Amino acid sequence: MTGSIKGYVDKGTGEWGIPVIVILVGIASFGLGRLSTLEGSTSAVSVSSIPMQAASASLAVGGLVVASRTGTAYHYPWCAGATTIKESNKVWFKDEEAARKAGYTPAKNCRGLK
Repeated sequence: MTGSIKGYVDKGTGEWGIPVIVILVGIASFGLGRLSTLEGSTSAVSVSSIPMQAASASLAVGGLVVASRTGTAYHYPWCAGATTIKESNKVWFKDEEAARKAGYTPAKNCRGLK
């Protein structure tokens, strides 16, 4: 059986068959490589102006940590618990030590508080 397969391959490819197949595979590989780099490339992004919404989302100037007048925990202003406190109930402290002295404890769901 192997003799007939070898004879078929030799007969089908001839003298130039193998080099032609190798060259065609190389060209196809090069073309696929070029296509893959085109798919992965992205255009450069430039920012010419800051949207008004992003500019107004700055932190409050009240202090480093905030607590609720009716609560027992203090938070960083960007923590989820701090965003639920009404503006009228917010108590600001310059640091964590001042909040602890006032009787507040660190919020458990606010990362970075000790």
